Amino acid sequence: MTVESGNEPRRVLLIKLGAFGDFFLAQTAFSAIRRHHAADHLALLTLPSLAPLARLSGLFDEVLEDPRERSLGAYRRVRRLLRVGRFDRVYDLQAQPRTDRYWWLLAPGPWPEWSGTAWGASHRDQYPGRRKVPVIERYTRQLAPFGIVPDAVPDLSWLDADIGGFGIAAPYALLIPGSSPGRPDKRWPVERYGELARALAARGITPVVLGTAIEADLARAIAAACPQAVDLTSRTSVPEIAGLARRAWAAIGNDTGPTHLVASVGCPTLGLYCDVSVPIQANGPRMAVHHRPSFADMDAAGVLAAVDALPPNR
Repeated sequence: MTVESGNEPRRVLLIKLGAFGDFFLAQTAFSAIRRHHAADHLALLTLPSLAPLARLSGLFDEVLEDPRERSLGAYRRVRRLLRVGRFDRVYDLQAQPRTDRYWWLLAPGPWPEWSGTAWGASHRDQYPGRRKVPVIERYTRQLAPFGIVPDAVPDLSWLDADIGGFGIAAPYALLIPGSSPGRPDKRWPVERYGELARALAARGITPVVLGTAIEADLARAIAAACPQAVDLTSRTSVPEIAGLARRAWAAIGNDTGPTHLVASVGCPTLGLYCDVSVPIQANGPRMAVHHRPSFADMDAAGVLAAVDALPPNR
């Protein structure tokens, strides 16, 4: 029997497309919705790149993949997914114009209960300045009418891996110098990361650089400044990043997906932000935000002092 109504189990859909970092910022909402619908069929509609992680989490009975195209054929495929799913309720956590259209794809009806920003939705979550509200607070406000209360921090106990193959001895610190390709303005200058790496190495803490092939040049620049740095760009899976984070002395990174991931698993994490990332969005029991109006005003000494103030990893 459904926890919510005492009737037969319902079919519930959660929509979260987003990006890599957004997926981890949404974890507390995912878990809270799962608890609320413990006896219901809970499906997630997400990006193909995030679907394997969603399945690994064990939170969802079904994971659907959004075509993420803007063609008429793609919208028809989404319409088919929605109609075949025969969902009783939809939580649209993406809540952007694209997913607002998904509501209208169900015309001429019937429509499920729908929580999101679509005009005409049964539980329309729209208010002035909504997009400027930090995302975790936004989820909390959206889910409140249903009595769903997200936890303060996410539970990612399902995400871990053996990291022995990397051969990195503790203590080590994770450096995340990249950002999404279209947002280089979110990157603290790589020269400062090099200075930070040298300062860490002088303490006997090995700097470990994480990223994809896009960050390879940044990793090389850090290694040139600090030969003790270990370059793991393009060498780690998502579970391995989580495994490294669980055992790290600390992590320092820009406003980007891997930073949100390492913070979410409980690593002491310092997020580096300037005004281009306002409102500041952070998640994790040991995450702190180090903010300056401009990255030109943020030096390595100040960053290291802020890292020292983080709660230790135990």
